[in-house]
Amino acid sequence: MTSMSKQNPLPFPGEESQPTPADTAPASPSTDAGTPPAAAPALARPAGRRPLWARLLGRLVEPWLSLKIEPEDPGQYNDGRPVMYVLEDYGLSNALILDKACRQAGLPSPLVPLAGDPTGRKRAYLALSRRSSSNSLIPEQRGAKTHSDSLAKVLQAHRVRDDLDVHLVPVSIFVGRAPDKQSGWFAVLFSENWALVGRFRRLLGLLLNGRNTIVRFAPPISLRSTVDEGLEPERTVRKLQRVLRTHFRRIRESVIGPDLSTRRLLVDQVLAAETVREAIASQAKRDNSKTSDAWKKAHAYAWEIAADYSSPVVRSASFMLSHVWNRIYAGVLVHHLDKFKAAAPGHEVVYVPSHRSHMDYLLLSYLLYDRGIVPPHIVAGINLNLPVVGTLLRKGGAFFIRRSIRGNALYSAVLSEYVAQLVAGGYSIEYFVEGGRSRTGRLLQPKGGMISMTLRAFLRQPRKPVLFQPIYIGYEKLMEGGSYLDELSGRPKEKESIWQLLWGIPKVLKQNYGQVVVNFGEPIALNDVLAEKAPEWGGEAVSEDEKPSWLSTTVDTLAERIQVRINGAADVNPINLLALALLSTPKHAMGEADLIAQIELCKTLLVEMPYSGRVTVTPHSPERIIAHAEEINVLTRIKHPLGDVLSVSGDTAVLLSYFRNNVVHLFTASSWVACCFQNNRRMSRTGLVQLGRTVYPFLQAELFLPWTEDEFAQRIDQTIDVFVREGLLQNVNEDDGGILARNTGQTDEVFRLRAIGHSLQQAFERYYIAISVLVKNGPGTLGAGELESLCQQAAQRLSLLYAPAAPEFFDKSLFRGFIQKLRELRLVWPDENSKLLFDERLDAWAKDAKFILGRELRHTIERVSPEAARPDEPAPRD
Repeated sequence: MTSMSKQNPLPFPGEESQPTPADTAPASPSTDAGTPPAAAPALARPAGRRPLWARLLGRLVEPWLSLKIEPEDPGQYNDGRPVMYVLEDYGLSNALILDKACRQAGLPSPLVPLAGDPTGRKRAYLALSRRSSSNSLIPEQRGAKTHSDSLAKVLQAHRVRDDLDVHLVPVSIFVGRAPDKQSGWFAVLFSENWALVGRFRRLLGLLLNGRNTIVRFAPPISLRSTVDEGLEPERTVRKLQRVLRTHFRRIRESVIGPDLSTRRLLVDQVLAAETVREAIASQAKRDNSKTSDAWKKAHAYAWEIAADYSSPVVRSASFMLSHVWNRIYAGVLVHHLDKFKAAAPGHEVVYVPSHRSHMDYLLLSYLLYDRGIVPPHIVAGINLNLPVVGTLLRKGGAFFIRRSIRGNALYSAVLSEYVAQLVAGGYSIEYFVEGGRSRTGRLLQPKGGMISMTLRAFLRQPRKPVLFQPIYIGYEKLMEGGSYLDELSGRPKEKESIWQLLWGIPKVLKQNYGQVVVNFGEPIALNDVLAEKAPEWGGEAVSEDEKPSWLSTTVDTLAERIQVRINGAADVNPINLLALALLSTPKHAMGEADLIAQIELCKTLLVEMPYSGRVTVTPHSPERIIAHAEEINVLTRIKHPLGDVLSVSGDTAVLLSYFRNNVVHLFTASSWVACCFQNNRRMSRTGLVQLGRTVYPFLQAELFLPWTEDEFAQRIDQTIDVFVREGLLQNVNEDDGGILARNTGQTDEVFRLRAIGHSLQQAFERYYIAISVLVKNGPGTLGAGELESLCQQAAQRLSLLYAPAAPEFFDKSLFRGFIQKLRELRLVWPDENSKLLFDERLDAWAKDAKFILGRELRHTIERVSPEAARPDEPAPRD
């Protein structure tokens, strides 16, 4: 019979850098060349037949088995010495599969004993896992010893017999490793995973997936070389077991992905970390309680947080979600994924998508899994940890965190350590830097908590470089549209419940939500940001206690850059274009010809002045865009003899503002130029560009724009050229800075110019409200928080008294961002009492508003701007 010899271990595909057991088991010099030593003649295996039960059962399972053997020719190691195979775990099916694989490859059968039968098992294989064998179907395994005893016996035989040199061949078996899209539901459930399954489940897996079985042979380990190391017998056994377990784990990771079902193990690692143990001790001291009580609290926190990833659940969900997407969406398009795949290898990937719907979680994980990428661990709000739903999300990779952890040092330590363990373990992570879902369609100001945890985890163990992958997810219709409408109208946010979810499913499945686009933005390498913001960091580990001066700046830079890159990967869909056009009119209605012309103008601006190489624009014609909006019940057509009118109703108009805000940043330069001609017929080109430089820092902070002031000025110049070519503006005088003019009267060109400028008009109104409130109250009167509140009140009153504004018009966070930018530019600054001071520069800035806002609107804003109540004045009555 043929057998296998020990050569230099050959790496298998996909594990070139992974050591095999033969890498770690030292070889004696006499066997390095792969030839047996003179003192160890080859022992022939006695001829023998496989047991009757093996032949009968082998014929029974033959129709259900189809093996892929790796490498293709495992007999290449043959040199005539005896072979013993080692499996990861015992099992009748594994024995039959191994026997068939050996016969198929022309190797010695594992079911025939070695010469002298050194293990006393009458078989030439053993397994590592301990499993009860009292009811084994294999007679020889009833009452069998543990794997340690079997391994110990064959090693002891080598100590007794100098002529013995058995080669141990690790064999990995995977039944149903990767079911394809045609595989059935149950085939997915019973495919290979990290769990040690029972006999019945293994039988079902064999029947359903046996024709997709991989048998991987590893290079052999010489037991003679292992014994000749001279270690004590017990240590030799333990070392060899450890080497084999490591090998099997690495092979399993390369074939079916990392073991993500390690919730208990990960929790134990978190609680054993030094930082968490210190936090537990501090908690016990603060509570004046026992350390064990604080430990229980930390354990509860960790158990509440940790994911419980399950490959069968993920695979099952992928089938279910594919049917859901096909039912409710007209399609899911993915752009620039190939660029991500080219950049990702060798990196710890952190996915940072925009957050506009609960579907973001499911959609991104599904798309990654469907395209052969292991789904990430996802940070989810604790509000989603609902009965049943929370369990499914947790098994899909979600880990839950509380919305606010301020003041809870123990929880913060546990969460930070859990994230650190994920980063150190090489797991990809997904979180939303906005914190919650955007209710207005704009990107929210980023929160740096998770970014800081990721950065600290990397600095603690800077082994694998981190890559942040921004992702833009664009919808044509939102499932949460109704609840968003209520919230935008002032109603409090409803708490999620399992019943609300169950009652909503039938309604969701009956809707047509249009198309979804997922765009992968330009990735951000953490090492590049550190080189820019922390050049003094030399790549060494930074302990948890250290607080480098550059840490906070690096987090802020990463957060802002992520938002900029998300906006740089925007998709302009039909609903975005319709919203930009229709919301610019008082009644949210346009004649069909006017609407077509306005959509054409928007597409022209996007093509003539591309925002970035990753922005995508719908290829559909304006006519097809209108038809599509009618199909998904966004647009209403009113028949008329003089031409059809297309409009949106009140509630739909509010929701359309959401989709306009998705892409408003793409039209910043063109909207700025158009705004300047809302209340001015003529302006100099030089003045328009200079004024644009003045307002740009505020627009940049609010809309996460990527340009410098000089670059924005260049885009203004390019926009002017396009407007002149399209007939929206005219060059009246090339001298004196170049005088530009718009048409007089209510021409089509004036109408189109006004529509382009409308999307930014209310931003400038907000800015003027803040300036007006400050000036009216005087320097040293208002703190930042007071100013925010008064600005919000003024904006709400303006919206109630006059034309209704977009929901974000009186968003407090937008006023907060504007005030923060005023402080950064030192246009305002706090005094010793944290009251805001300013000088004449703010008055000069306010005067520039006359170029954008009409006199009547300015006076109205000044009139409604409130004054803060003086301490000696009674509070105003309701």
